[in-house]
Amino acid sequence: MTAARLGVALLAFAEFTAFGATAARPDAGRHDAQFCVATLPNAPNCGPAQVDLRADGTVRLRVDDIAYNMKLNSSQVAVVVTHNVVQIDAFTAPYAWVGNTLQFGDGDRNARYEIRFATRKLR
Repeated sequence: MTAARLGVALLAFAEFTAFGATAARPDAGRHDAQFCVATLPNAPNCGPAQVDLRADGTVRLRVDDIAYNMKLNSSQVAVVVTHNVVQIDAFTAPYAWVGNTLQFGDGDRNARYEIRFATRKLR
């Protein structure tokens, strides 16, 4: 990653955490959510997603036939994006919980992501 891209990634992450980040991770289980994606400096686009948040720190987010498979480590999230069974992207990034929202970014693509958890599904 170039120094300029690293700077942009750190700036984007700072935007996420600047307004009182708190560790309010939702309970494990299936959730309805809003998945928001922004390419800097544009505003985010959001849409509905289904999320399975597991107690072991793994997250599976689905939007139609695209899946984001994530592993939450102590300070970084490892993300693997698949279309059906084909891997289309993979990256590791710092993350933060802000209320019930998981935020992370992809510095190589100048992108930032938010998973805004809503009601837990009781299935």
